[in-house]
Order: sequence, then C-alpha cells, then structure tokens
Amino acid sequence: MDEEKVSVTIGVEVHVPLKTQQKLFCSCPTNYYELETPNVNVCPVCTGMPGSKPYPINESAIETVVMIAELLNCEIEKENIFIKRKHYNYPDLPSGYQRTSEPIGKKGKLNGIGLWEVHIEEDPGRYDLDSGRVDYNRSGCPLIEIVSAPEMHSPEEMRNFLKELTNLLKYTGRVADVGGIMRADVNISIEGGSKVEIKNINSVHGAYKAVLYEIVRQKSLMKRGIAVKQETRGFNEKSLITQSQRLKESAADYRYIPDPDIPPQKFEEKFIASIELPETPQRLKDRIIATYKVEPKYADTLVRNKPLADAFLTVAAEKGIDSALAAKWLCEEVTAQINFRGVEYDETKLSNKILVSWLRLIEHKKVTDIVAKKLLERFIDSGEDPTEIVKKEGLAVVADTSALAQVVEAVLKENSQAAADLKSGNTKSMNFLMGKVMKQMRGAADADTTRKLIDEKTR
Repeated sequence: MDEEKVSVTIGVEVHVPLKTQQKLFCSCPTNYYELETPNVNVCPVCTGMPGSKPYPINESAIETVVMIAELLNCEIEKENIFIKRKHYNYPDLPSGYQRTSEPIGKKGKLNGIGLWEVHIEEDPGRYDLDSGRVDYNRSGCPLIEIVSAPEMHSPEEMRNFLKELTNLLKYTGRVADVGGIMRADVNISIEGGSKVEIKNINSVHGAYKAVLYEIVRQKSLMKRGIAVKQETRGFNEKSLITQSQRLKESAADYRYIPDPDIPPQKFEEKFIASIELPETPQRLKDRIIATYKVEPKYADTLVRNKPLADAFLTVAAEKGIDSALAAKWLCEEVTAQINFRGVEYDETKLSNKILVSWLRLIEHKKVTDIVAKKLLERFIDSGEDPTEIVKKEGLAVVADTSALAQVVEAVLKENSQAAADLKSGNTKSMNFLMGKVMKQMRGAADADTTRKLIDEKTR
C-alpha cells in the first residue's frame, strides 16, 4: 500500500452555544462566560438534584435551532421529536445523563459537504482536572450540535468547511461567543484503519492541527504494521498532539432512552414559517456588489469575516466615503495586518470612527499610500486617531515643488550612478531613486510630483 496515496475520511460534530437568556430546561441565566465565581447560576434542575423536574423546553433555543437548520438547507422534522437521555458518568454531568434531542434537521448541505443532522442538547458543567472541582454555571445551557457526513478528505477541506460554518452561524446573531464560537469533535480514519474520534477541540485552527497530527500518527502506525485502534483521543493545544483517552463508545454504550419528563416536540407549519431568516453571507455579497459597486473579490473577502463586513457597511454609509476604495483598503491592508498579528478583527483597536478618519485621508490624498499603510500599522494596535497622528508628526503629503526639488537634487547627487543609468534609459533606476526620495520624506512625498522632478532633472 502506497502510504502517500492512502485516502483520509473526516467527519465533524460541531457544538455551538446558543445566545439565550435562560438555560434549556430551567430559568437560570446563561452568562457563565462572564462569571468568575463558580456555581452561582445554578438550581436543582441544572445540578441534577433528585426529584427535580425540567421546565418546558426553552422556545427561543428551539427557534434558533430551526432557523440554523433551515440555513443549512436541512429538511425539518415536524413531529415526534423526542428529547432523550444520553447516559455517561462524568464529574461535569450531575444527573448522570445529558438531555439531547432527536434530529430537528436532516439531510442538509454546506460548502458541498452533506450534513447528517442538527439537534439541540444541554451543555455539561466544567470540570477542572487540576483541582478536581466542578463549576455548574454552564450546566444546562443550550447547545446546537451539527453533524457532518464523513465527506471531507483533507485537513484543508475540513478547515474550509468549519470556517464557512462558523461564519454562517455568526450571521444569525443567535450564537454565543464564549472565547471560541465552537467546540468540535473530529472523526478521522485512514483507508485500512479504524475510526478515531478527537474530542473537544476549541477552534478551527486547533481542529486543523489535530487532524494534521492524527494523519501522521495513523500512517506511522500502519507503516509499522500496527493496527489503528477505534478510540477517543483528546487534543493538547500546547503540544499540538492527540492523546488517548478511552476506547470509542457506541450508541448502545450511552443507553439512550426518551426522557419521561419531557413530551415529544412538535413544530407547526405556522411556527416554522414565522421564523425570519437572517441575511446570509451570499445574499450580503450580492447586496454589497449591487449597492456599493464593490469588486466581487473584495465583496467575497468582506462577507467571510462578519465583523469586517459590519465595519465596511458602517463606513460605506458615511458621507463622502468612496465605498469601492474602502473595500479595497479593508480587504487588502486591514486584512493583511490582522492576519499578520494572528487575531480577529474585533480583537484589534480598530473602530468605525478611526476607519472613517483614515479612509478620508486616503481618499482626499492628504497622505500617500506609504504613509497610510504606516498609519494603519500604528493605530490598529494603539487606537489613535490617524488624523491627529498626521498633524502631530507632519506626515501630510508634500506636493510643494520647491521643497521636493531640494530633496530630489540631493538624492540625485548622492546616487549619481543611478541618475546616469536613468538618463541612459534604464527605467528601473526610477523606482530606486523614488524610493530614496520617499525615505528622505518619510513616505510623505507626492509620487507624481516626485517622478516628474526626477524625470526633468535627468534628461
């Protein structure tokens, strides 16, 4: 068997917390991610006290799950959706079982990948391995689980799918960003081996790294003639390796039974029709192109990052802002700086006010492109007003011929060979000399005026 050509099969189960005021089966608040004190958002229901009975299921959470299932092109199950008890013994599961629904959505598709099911479940508590203590503030909060078909065949394909999914979920405004919008379980197998599940990965990047490592690990085992065990593994975010946790459970191990305290769910057509779907990334892309005359490649970049798209829509609505120019600078320069720092847009010091100030400087040619880029490198971290920086540090564009002429003459004198080369027809020397002038002027020299002066003085 050629190990380089061995096929890889990947499927994911994505768990995303829903933005609701109350937990799924009780009235406790869901803002556990804002709390420092453990076990304050709790009651007998979400801590599994004997004799406690669940409240009626949170309708807001159900509405969100149906909405997301529709956005994922799922068929909606309308009747006899049982809430089941999934039994397993973990410290963070006080009742000894997790309530999880039967599929609410089936046979969906996203980014060309099939989706087996979408359902709702309750989150367990948080178990601290070091102290052995459990915080139940999270216990009972509503989660949506989205299960893909095993139709991905590379880490890159899985990463693209997860990016598309998390971006779409952000557009609903109904999911909670709790320091990471999702937790993913990844199922991966290599041709000739068994399926391995990697549990509780907290980011798209983490899932990508986990799969990269697991492919290498499984190929290495098979190359040495060692069978790949069907097991559950965890991913170490620091060492970027997976570690064995236990043998993989089957559905029978969980002993699913319908919860006798909760009646089967039924969705009327009127209820489903009443759910207003949000603007999807594709529809927003079409709107940006049509309304703001933005190039399709820039519109595509914008809608793949919702905070960036929101920023664009705000600044483009400002009087006197060229929307096409705004899109170009946001997609090329702002995105480059964000990627360089390895952060999200909303983790920077950028604000709509700062962006408008900066874009007006560019549009009205108050600064050169070089200075504009340097300003961005500064205020993206500091949050300073770019207009104030330009005033304080004298970075406004210099188009005054007399002032520039002195600098050009000095540069030509110091670089006489390049000047001679330009005079003899070597056009590459123009860029070299332009660069020298720009350096002297801290990037503030007007490019057209500078080029004209150099050309005149080297004829």
